[in-house]
Amino acid sequence: MKIGCPTEIKPQEFRVGITPNAAGEAVAHGHEVLIQTGAGQGAGFDDAEYVAAGARLLNSAEEIFASADMIVKVKEPQADERKMLCEGQILFTYLHLAPDPDQTRDLMESGATCIAYETVTDARGGLPLLAPMSEVAGRLAPQMGAWTLQKANGGRGVLLGGVPGVGPARVLVIGGGVVGTHAARIAAGMGADVTVLDRSLPRLRYLDDVFGHAFNTGYSSSGLLSEHLALADMVIGAVLIPGAEAPKLVRRAQFSDMKSGAALVDVAIDQGGCFETSKPTTHADPIYDVDGIMHYCVANMPGAVARSATLALGNATMPFMLALADKGWKQACADDPHLLNGLNVHAGKLTCYAVGRALGIDVLSPQLALKS
Repeated sequence: MKIGCPTEIKPQEFRVGITPNAAGEAVAHGHEVLIQTGAGQGAGFDDAEYVAAGARLLNSAEEIFASADMIVKVKEPQADERKMLCEGQILFTYLHLAPDPDQTRDLMESGATCIAYETVTDARGGLPLLAPMSEVAGRLAPQMGAWTLQKANGGRGVLLGGVPGVGPARVLVIGGGVVGTHAARIAAGMGADVTVLDRSLPRLRYLDDVFGHAFNTGYSSSGLLSEHLALADMVIGAVLIPGAEAPKLVRRAQFSDMKSGAALVDVAIDQGGCFETSKPTTHADPIYDVDGIMHYCVANMPGAVARSATLALGNATMPFMLALADKGWKQACADDPHLLNGLNVHAGKLTCYAVGRALGIDVLSPQLALKS
């Protein structure tokens, strides 16, 4: 199989879909790997490293898309990239379709088979290809929130860890999953007074057992959420419903009860965001103000630490990429129902129920897609 990896073109996206190590593994499996010249530079991988791994360099994304049987990326294909997808081609990347009807329509019209990292599952009920970036984003969130809180950026001018004689910032984390856990760990490690809200009692027990008194936990209800919003200097939105649009948990009407200059960091922005006023931003212009509340809603947060993020993602995606290349998508998905859960679009049909519910589109079951 010919596996193609173009340069990412989303603004300030420096990650790359295939590392030199993954390219070498694919070549060892008998596949041809096509890398766009310069694709790895943002993550610190030179073209020479790909050539040494056995990959072939092509000068343009057009050549990659025209030549490859499978396209491996990081971020969802942008509009210009979607025009280059071919019928029968495999696309393996993050998609986040639920809040993005334009992309969903374009992928359906392309006739490609699109497998989304974020809906591939594992035997433990986890999301193994989303988890590495959730870990990175969770660890970045308090750091970005602390920067947003600086007065020069419009924030309250509060130091996250405080200083002797001055109390720390109060951080509210909504959601105790992978993102929320890592965000809480880092915020607590920076000295903040942290509370995590979640609606899963087993998850709250786990957090309490593992982290003890490092941070507080609470069962999320509208009343408790409102109470903590009024106290918070920073709120980190870390709620995930796999494949679906994120629920809007904080409303604009609640801003009047919050501290002026408080920071909202929406890690769920890829899935539409969990604050009513969230809209995607970029690393070049990451913050905006709504009613005196500062919003940080960068849609590709891990791109800020491109090398670490690329290595972490590559470790997770490589076995699945090799399975798809070795067996073809049908046999690979037939052999692995967890990989089949990643199938979002095939031959003009939507195959992910969560996306179908969000966008009001009829869905063909992945099992039927295998037989088509």
